[in-house]
Amino acid sequence: MSFVIAVPEALLSAASDMAGIGSVLSAANAAAAGPTTALLAAAEDEVSAAIAAVFGSHAQEYQALSARAAAFHQQFVQAVTSGARLYASAEATNAEQQLLGMINAPAQTLLGRPLIGNGADGAPGTGQAGGAGGLLWGNGGNGGSGVAGVGGAGGNGGAAGLFGRGGNGGAGGTNASGAGGVGGAGGAGWLFGDGGAGGAGGLGTTISGTGGAGGNGGVFGNGGVGGAGGAAVTGGLAGNGGSGGNAGWFGDGGAGGAGGVGGAGANGENPTENQTSQAAAGSPGIDGATGSPGGTGGSGTATVGQAGGDGGAGGWGTDTSNGAVTGGNGGNGGNGGDGAPGGSGGIGGDGRNSGAGNGYGGNGGNGGDGGAGAPGGSGGDGGVGDSVGAVNSVGGNGGNGGRGGTGAAGGAGGAGGLGTGPGPVFHDGDGGNGGNGGAGGVGGVGGIGAQGGAGGDGGEGNIGGDGGNGGAGGAGGTGGNGGVGGAGGGAGMFGHAGVHGAGGAGGQGGAGGTGGAGGEAGVGVVFNGLAGDPGGFGAAGADGQPG
Repeated sequence: MSFVIAVPEALLSAASDMAGIGSVLSAANAAAAGPTTALLAAAEDEVSAAIAAVFGSHAQEYQALSARAAAFHQQFVQAVTSGARLYASAEATNAEQQLLGMINAPAQTLLGRPLIGNGADGAPGTGQAGGAGGLLWGNGGNGGSGVAGVGGAGGNGGAAGLFGRGGNGGAGGTNASGAGGVGGAGGAGWLFGDGGAGGAGGLGTTISGTGGAGGNGGVFGNGGVGGAGGAAVTGGLAGNGGSGGNAGWFGDGGAGGAGGVGGAGANGENPTENQTSQAAAGSPGIDGATGSPGGTGGSGTATVGQAGGDGGAGGWGTDTSNGAVTGGNGGNGGNGGDGAPGGSGGIGGDGRNSGAGNGYGGNGGNGGDGGAGAPGGSGGDGGVGDSVGAVNSVGGNGGNGGRGGTGAAGGAGGAGGLGTGPGPVFHDGDGGNGGNGGAGGVGGVGGIGAQGGAGGDGGEGNIGGDGGNGGAGGAGGTGGNGGVGGAGGGAGMFGHAGVHGAGGAGGQGGAGGTGGAGGEAGVGVVFNGLAGDPGGFGAAGADGQPG
C-alpha cells in the first residue's frame, strides 16, 4: 500500500469551495423552478394543454433529481470536512505524544520512571510486577497473575506517583500438586492516592495461597484492602486473608482480606465387590479443611487521627464426612490514630459439617484500641458451630472489645457463636463464650473517666448443650463506671445455662458495673434445664483523691 499524505488545511479549503458550488447550484435550481414547473398553455385547445403538461412534468422531475444531487453533494462535503478534522486531531495527538516523550525521556533515563503516565500492567500468567506510575501523575500498573500449574506468586502492584493510585496485586497461580501461589501485594500510594488491593491467593491441593497485603496509602490516602485467601479443595487447607494496608496521615487503614473457604472432607472408601464374606465398613473420610483466619486490619497513623481498619472475616470450614471442621478466626481490628476509633474485629467463620463429624465455629477477632479521645472497636462475633449428625458442635468465642482512648469508652465484646445442628439427643451443642468488654480510657486533666465496654452475650446451646458464658464488663477509667457484664447463654435440652458475666470494676471514684443476667433455662424432654444465677454487681472503685 502506498503512503497517504494528507494536508488538513487543504482538505478544509476544498470542502469550503465545494460547499460554495453547492449553494450556487441550489440557488439556480430554485430560480428555475417557478417558470419551468408551472407553464401556461399557449391556447385553450387540447394540444397546447398537453404540450404544457409535458414540459411541466419534465421540469418537476428535474427538480426532484436536483434535490437528490444536492443532498449527495452536502454529504460529500461533510465527509471531506470530517476527514480533515480527523487528520488534524491525529496530528495533534501525535504531537502531544512526542512532546510527552520529550518530557519523560530525561526522568526515564535518570530515575527509571517517567514524569507523567500510568505504569504498565504485568503480563497475565507471568507473576510480573506492575510498572511504577509517573513521578508527578500516574497510577501504578497492576501485577500479573502467577504462573498456573506450579503455584507461582502473583506480581506486586506498581507504586503510584504524587497524584495516583497504587496498582492492584496479581492473583496467585494454581497448583495441581502442591501449595497455591501467594497473591501479590498492592502498590503504595505517595501523596494523594490510595494503596492498591492485594491479590487473591491461588488454589492448591495441599494448601491454597495467602492473599496479598494491601498497599499503604499516601499522605492523604487510604490503605488498600487485603487480598482474599484461596479456597481449599477437598482434603486441603484454605489460605489466610492478606493484611490491610496502613493509612497515610489523613486516611483509613485498609480492611483485612477474607480467609479462604475450607473444603469438604474426602469420601470414605468403598468395600471391594464379589466378596464371599461380609466386607469391612468403609474407612472414615479425612478431616475437612479448616477455614483460614481473616487478615488483620491496617492501623491508623498515630499522629493524625484516622480509624483503624476492620479485621477480615474468618473463612468458613465445610465438611461432608466424619472429620472435624473448624471455621477460621476473624482478623483483629487495627488500632486508631489520635482522635479516631479502633477498627472492629472480624466475625469468626462458621464450622459447618454435613456429615457425622464435629463442627466448631471460629473465634471473633478482637477490636482495635481507640486513639486518644476515641472509643475502642467492637469485638467480632463468634462463628456458628453446626453439624448434622455431630457428636459435638461448639460455637466460637466472641472477640474482646478494644481499649478506649483517653476519656473514651471501651469497645463492646462480641457475642459468642451458636452451637447448632439437630444431632442425636444427649449430644452436645455448646454456645460460645461472649467476649470481654474493653476497658474505658483514663479521664483527662479535670475530666471524668469513661465507662468500660459491655461484655458480649454468651451463645445459645443446642440439644444437650450448655449455653456460653457471658463476657466480663470492661473496667472503667479513673472516675468512670465499670461496664455491664454480658448475659449468660440459654441452655439447650438437658444443658446448663451459661454463667453470667461479671460487672466491670469501677475506676477510681467510680461505681462498679452491673452483673450480667443469668442464662435462660433449657426446655427438656424429660427434665428442664436449670436457670442461671443472676450476676453480682462489680466492686466499687476506690475513692478519688480530694481536689
